[in-house]
Parts: sequence; structure tokens; C-alpha cells
Amino acid sequence: MHASLVRRTLGGLVPPKIATPKLVSGDSTGPLGPLVAFYSKLPKGPSPVSAVRGVKARWFSGKSASAKPVLALIGGLWLIGYSLDYQLHLKHHKNNAH
Repeated sequence: MHASLVRRTLGGLVPPKIATPKLVSGDSTGPLGPLVAFYSKLPKGPSPVSAVRGVKARWFSGKSASAKPVLALIGGLWLIGYSLDYQLHLKHHKNNAH
């Protein structure tokens, strides 16, 4: 990975003005007060359950997780493929031999 990509991805975790090397090192010259104050304001505990709605919530997440949509998609594709094959090829050979 490029350094700039890593910096962009991790840049939102700790503000750069709070986490300076002098403060993080923990030496006696710089107090850790701003850093402790920043982390004490962060939410604690598990993250709240996201309200996912729509097809994903109904069929693929939670208690009602099911394989029905995938099976319906496979069946639908098979039905469309077979009907196209019949119309384009099999119908031609129905009454006429090669």
C-alpha cells in the first residue's frame, strides 16, 4: 500500500494535533491531558445496531436469513435460458431432422 493511502484511511482515527510524538511518548515534558480527554469522549461499549432496510435486511440479515432469493435467481435464469434455447434452437429441430 502507498503511504498516502494508509494516511488517508487511518487519518480519521486520531486527530494529528492531539497525537503528537511528544505527547504520545509519555515523557515528563509533555502532559497526556489532551490525549486522555479526547479518548474519554469516545463512545464506549458495542456499536449500535444499524437499521438496514430493504432486500438485504429482509432476506440476508438477522433472523429471517434465507437462501430463497438466490434459489429464485438461479431458477429464473435457468427458465429464461431454457426458453431462449428452445426458441432459437430446439424449436427448429422439433419437426425437422438434420
